[in-house]
Amino acid sequence: MTGSLVNYIKEKQLQMDEAILGYIEELEAPERLKAAMKYSAEAGGKRLRPTLMAASCESYGGDMENIIPAAAALEMIHTYSLIHDDLPAMDNDDIRRGKPTNHIQFDEATAILAGDGLLTYSFEIVASHLSVSDGQKVDLMRRLAEAAGPKGMVAGQVLDMQAENKEAKLEELEQIHTLKTGQLLRYAVVAGAMIGGADSRQITALEEYAYYLGLIFQVQDDILDVQGDPELIGKPVGSDETNLKSTYPKLLGLDGARKQKEMYLQKAKLALHEAGVESSVLVEITDYFGNRDH
Repeated sequence: MTGSLVNYIKEKQLQMDEAILGYIEELEAPERLKAAMKYSAEAGGKRLRPTLMAASCESYGGDMENIIPAAAALEMIHTYSLIHDDLPAMDNDDIRRGKPTNHIQFDEATAILAGDGLLTYSFEIVASHLSVSDGQKVDLMRRLAEAAGPKGMVAGQVLDMQAENKEAKLEELEQIHTLKTGQLLRYAVVAGAMIGGADSRQITALEEYAYYLGLIFQVQDDILDVQGDPELIGKPVGSDETNLKSTYPKLLGLDGARKQKEMYLQKAKLALHEAGVESSVLVEITDYFGNRDH
């Protein structure tokens, strides 16, 4: 990752940390609930989805300030999904980003409610703070609900659980991760471009790009679970195998997973060319997604 991209990601990360925590601080809610929401929201993370939304917006001449409410809402939804994923009924993880998971730090009921709070508050933020036309606001909220809900991330989570302890085919694995991981990434790319002023042809090409970007992200995630550094990734390696997850390395082997990732990278960059942004920071972010170490 180049120094300029490191600085770019850090800059967006700081902006988003400030915005997300600011939204939670101004919330009128029981203090324990706010503390649990804040605990997971400030637990770290690279804020890749907001950074992706900013890069997409800026690729078409938009301003980072204009996407902050949508980006904060998206990150809150991502954070809620992690809280719920970690619960004993799901992945039963005790550590997230090097810290006790929400239900360990607080309790299971509070963790569930903190996740519920982040999910629902995200839509209030978009409705109250996003400065776009009413029609575009409705469209962005609809797309966010689809990305996060039973046709998107939630569907992917169900399919992922159903694939445990059995060998999923490549097409099934792609479907799981397109829904579970890819839909929020797709929203980041498309929402950023829409707010930035992209036209319908460019949006279509970016949807293709985001499809492959989600798969790139997941293949690398699976590879890191096999050979990543626990200190960097913030959790023990091998948790996918422990939880009997279907993964790219399990299906294709490590070398096969890497080759599959390279194919996705090529297709993602081709879609960026079609979208007219092949020289933007999105290209660097794509390479970063495919080669990150945490």
